[in-house]
Amino acid sequence: MTEGPLLTFIIVARNEGRYLPDAFADFLAQDYPRGRIEFLFVDGVSRDDSLKQAEAFKAAHKDVDFVILTNPKLTLASGWNVALARAKGRIILRIDAHARMPADFIRRNIEAVSEGHEIVGGPAITKRYPDGLLPEFIAIAEASRFGGSAAAFRNQGRAGYIDTLAFAAYKREVFVNAGGYNEMLDRTEDNEIHYRMARAGYRFWFDPKIRSEYFPRRTLGGLLNQKFGNGYSVAIASAISPGCFRLRHFVPFIFFAALCGAAVLALAAPGPFYLLLAVYFGTALFFTAKAVEREPARIILLSVFMPLLFLAVHCSYGSGTLCGILTLPFKWNKLRSYRPPCPVSAQGALPPDGFIGLPRKQ
Repeated sequence: MTEGPLLTFIIVARNEGRYLPDAFADFLAQDYPRGRIEFLFVDGVSRDDSLKQAEAFKAAHKDVDFVILTNPKLTLASGWNVALARAKGRIILRIDAHARMPADFIRRNIEAVSEGHEIVGGPAITKRYPDGLLPEFIAIAEASRFGGSAAAFRNQGRAGYIDTLAFAAYKREVFVNAGGYNEMLDRTEDNEIHYRMARAGYRFWFDPKIRSEYFPRRTLGGLLNQKFGNGYSVAIASAISPGCFRLRHFVPFIFFAALCGAAVLALAAPGPFYLLLAVYFGTALFFTAKAVEREPARIILLSVFMPLLFLAVHCSYGSGTLCGILTLPFKWNKLRSYRPPCPVSAQGALPPDGFIGLPRKQ
């Protein structure tokens, strides 16, 4: 491929130095013309060597249109908006720093958009760490439908329209019409902006040939903290856009609330509590067996702990949603009055007002 539309490729990172060498190597291996790519790297005031790595990459690859930006607000949502305000491409493609891309990743996204789809993406596959038994065990649980991979973009095998995507490519007009990311959200910003895009009439095209991989959290503490934050943001984002989530996003909260209620009632009537646990662990054992059926002996031996890991993940997520619901009365007016910025102009970089923090004009 010798020509193609100008693409803005975005990575927003904070303390992702562990993953950046692979991310940069994957970019250099892409088979889409490098001269047709604008690479925006947004650093969230990293405390590790992320910024130094980015500067070294820029110095070593003069042929790459590589721009380093700063995200002083630190969150992913604000980082995406910083990048969108500088984006010049007709197509905008974003991916996480801890993801991996095959050499045809950018080209296949471009081809799918060129076929007439406004938003495209493919399966995001859980990748295992090459070192450490616990990180590998966590990755297997995270890849399970029961553990964290119920979304269609993780499981669907055929091409078609679905409700959301990860690591998507967007026509520029999508952000022009739907606006930027909601900076009131520390997490789940994808769900909220994708809901606005869907309401604006855009659909999400899933192409199984557009494959990518991502690394989950390495430690149990990191995983549970992530799940708690995700659950918390589900409650917060629901106040902003009540329709941006599916029932699956609230199942952990429903389970956690039922478990707490049954535990309180267990002193008088323990039956419901034991029944709930029996149903839960029966389901967890079924998904554990499916998750490890082709794994080596070292993983199968550890699988006795996987139902407990599932329980910890679901309780963390559910308790996060509960905490989010309890904080809503104190944030309601601010959440409902906030309007996301519109950092992308139809013509090119920088919106007409020149400042991404301004709310959209009504």
